[in-house]
Amino acid sequence: MKIPDIEINSRNAYWLLLSLAIFVLDQWTKHVVVAGFEYREVLPVFTSGGEWGFNLTLAHNYGAAFSFLADQSGWQRWFFASLALVVGIALSVWLMRLSPAQKWLAAALSLLVGGAFGNLYDRVLNGYVVDFLDAYYGTYHWPAFNVADSAICVGACLLLIESFLDKKP
Repeated sequence: MKIPDIEINSRNAYWLLLSLAIFVLDQWTKHVVVAGFEYREVLPVFTSGGEWGFNLTLAHNYGAAFSFLADQSGWQRWFFASLALVVGIALSVWLMRLSPAQKWLAAALSLLVGGAFGNLYDRVLNGYVVDFLDAYYGTYHWPAFNVADSAICVGACLLLIESFLDKKP
């Protein structure tokens, strides 16, 4: 059985700097919040007369997105860590194999990689992901999130948009 050659485009390595910037920004903001907040402490940042607004609060997410499986016995820590590691590496390889003209796709993958490794670091180090951004409307609060989660969401949206763009044959 022959192992396929993987063509690496070293000119795409600079996109990994965007991933690194997301990772560093994510970890720095989490460090600032952990150092300055008690668990579940809330600092109102913006309100619109009480209907909708935005807070900073320190939260721990033991599960995945929207605290999925957070109430489990602990196996999910290593499951999600392993998943993030595999996905992060696969996306990094995909990124390095892109042609230089695929800038939208490269940006999307870079954001996904930076976000995946930001949350992976937390999960391995702490056993949970540090969340601190809290958006709400009335009494409904969107699940707390962080810079890595934001990068993942923006990256996924860019990936979706890029999939609809006209492709040259």
